[in-house]
Amino acid sequence: MAEESLKGIEDQVMKLREQINYHNHKYHTLDSPEIKDSEFDALFEELKSLEARNPDIITIDSPTQRMGAVPLESFSQIRHERPMLSLDNAFTEKDLDDFEKRVRKNTPGNSSPTFVGEPKIDGVAVSLIYQAGRLSRAATRGDGLVGEDVTKNVRTIDTVPLALLGSDFPESIEIRGEIYIPIPEFENMNSVLRKSGKKEFANPRNAAAGSLRQLDPSETAKRPLKFFAYSADYQYPNEMPSEHSKVLDDLDRWGVRTNPLRQILTGSSTCLAYYEWLALERPKLNYEIDGVVFKVNLLSLQKKIGFVSRAPRWAIAKKFPAEEAVTYIQAVKFQVGRTGALTPVARLEPIKVGGVTIRNASLHNMDEVRRLKIRIGDAVLVQRAGDVIPKVKKRITEKSKPRTQEIELPPECPVCGGNIIRDSGLVVARCVSGWNCLAQKKERIKHFSSRLAMDIRGLGNKIISQLVDEDHVVRISDLYRLDHKTLSLLDRLGSKSATNILLAIENSKITTFPRFIYALGIPDVGESTAKELCLFFGNIENLARAPEELLLQVPDVGMVIASNVRQFFDHQDNLDVVMELIDLGVTWDQEMPIAFKPLEDQAIVITGTLENYSRSELKEKLELLGAKVSSSVSKRTSLLIAGKSPGSKLLKARELDIEIFSEIDLKDFLEEHGV
Repeated sequence: MAEESLKGIEDQVMKLREQINYHNHKYHTLDSPEIKDSEFDALFEELKSLEARNPDIITIDSPTQRMGAVPLESFSQIRHERPMLSLDNAFTEKDLDDFEKRVRKNTPGNSSPTFVGEPKIDGVAVSLIYQAGRLSRAATRGDGLVGEDVTKNVRTIDTVPLALLGSDFPESIEIRGEIYIPIPEFENMNSVLRKSGKKEFANPRNAAAGSLRQLDPSETAKRPLKFFAYSADYQYPNEMPSEHSKVLDDLDRWGVRTNPLRQILTGSSTCLAYYEWLALERPKLNYEIDGVVFKVNLLSLQKKIGFVSRAPRWAIAKKFPAEEAVTYIQAVKFQVGRTGALTPVARLEPIKVGGVTIRNASLHNMDEVRRLKIRIGDAVLVQRAGDVIPKVKKRITEKSKPRTQEIELPPECPVCGGNIIRDSGLVVARCVSGWNCLAQKKERIKHFSSRLAMDIRGLGNKIISQLVDEDHVVRISDLYRLDHKTLSLLDRLGSKSATNILLAIENSKITTFPRFIYALGIPDVGESTAKELCLFFGNIENLARAPEELLLQVPDVGMVIASNVRQFFDHQDNLDVVMELIDLGVTWDQEMPIAFKPLEDQAIVITGTLENYSRSELKEKLELLGAKVSSSVSKRTSLLIAGKSPGSKLLKARELDIEIFSEIDLKDFLEEHGV
């Protein structure tokens, strides 16, 4: 009797889940709800109640489980079964014509090929794996070969079905698509951040990426993420349809959201017409698109045409030009950077450009202000360069106000009130207060702790600002004096986060000489220059006392950098900080100059998974030996280092008869040359 009762409950639960999934699909995907919100809520509450009384029947694909998951410590990595490749771009009509000609050569009788045109969603690419119709795994694109496991977070997105509709779907299917944030929701998010005095997101794509990578899935659930699918691969037992368009039709039928604006097109002229039509529709859409993707429709023809190392040859993207709009400069404020450089920032009358409200735009420096001949009150043409960075393109004379105000360099630092210098011939004006300027102090600490410098994970901008504002960190060396009590009392920083930051600070003590020099933030000394200085001088003592004449003998070091290095080490406070850092435990292997560089000017590519080295660590070692590390294999590649699961780069290297090292070969080679 009990078994019959349980069976009845299970049947009821299954029926409710099917109903809820169906109505979710009608509401979120098709935008055509069949029942009132109150009726849907009643179904949902009934399911919740049944599951609460019978917890043994709860499954992860139940609609009630979208919000519930334990926060992650970090994201594990997932290797894609098929690489998630980039797309080549068509910049001109001729590029599109050439693409059609290449495809036509592979069509029977040289006939005109059929394409599918789809909006290129400006979001985050993901791979979804469904087993037996249930979402089992979700991963970001990552580097195309390996992505991050974001399954728990993706389960919270209402337009991603937890279970496919119907019954004729494949036993196993991989669905790929874009996760994005609609423009109205993005504006609402930034409005909330703005009112609370927090940093706004630059654009919807950045907001989507940040939302998807929250360690706490319940935080992701609060973000208005949506999903469009653009392809699928049926693993078994179903046969793939003959056409890409029919794959998308299948996905629609199974409750997976695809873009309704896609069209089947024949020939490049039709593709161009679709591109121009979509460009006109773009401002009306509630989501960001940055172009159009054209794919060969016939799947057998896709297979025949194949791939190059980083992109399919049967698809191409044609991006839209940067969007522009006219607005007014209301004011100009000056920001102070790490080296004291003052950057004029235009405060604009808010204007929508490409669906995003623009309020600020960098004017770079006073020479750029003079070149543009702009004044406060002027009408200006604002462009989102690369659809991301706002840029003042030019002054619109005929729309400018009759009374405008000249933009002038402030007489003193706007942050600390210190002196400003602008040497003759130099474009940049600087505050000379150094560590006495709060803005410079914060930016220097940010640089010191950044990934390419000392790599102190978890020490974000907000935490650094608090530490400086509350005088917990007066100079860089104070980072290594922080304790658990100080950190845990900071706003929105708990005990566990404090412990993690202290561990990251401790781990950062073991570094390399070039990283340390780069971390010091000497003006104009980047990663590459830091390496050259370290190789030339071998230790901090030699570098600190080197005269300008000797500094000028270092490769790529000119008068400006030599002067900056000398000025840095001539300042006693800087020397004191360097010695304090060493006394507090910061250490590195002394780098002896390498006279002989066996890999001088050789192009080396790394592929696959390495067991003994991180990519950044190996890159540093190879560069010490003179190599130039590249990301793609070409005729100019001298050597390929192949780890586990090397992929298409190994095949191409073999085709081009390029020398290949295993990780064992590499280890022996590096040890032989003392790195």
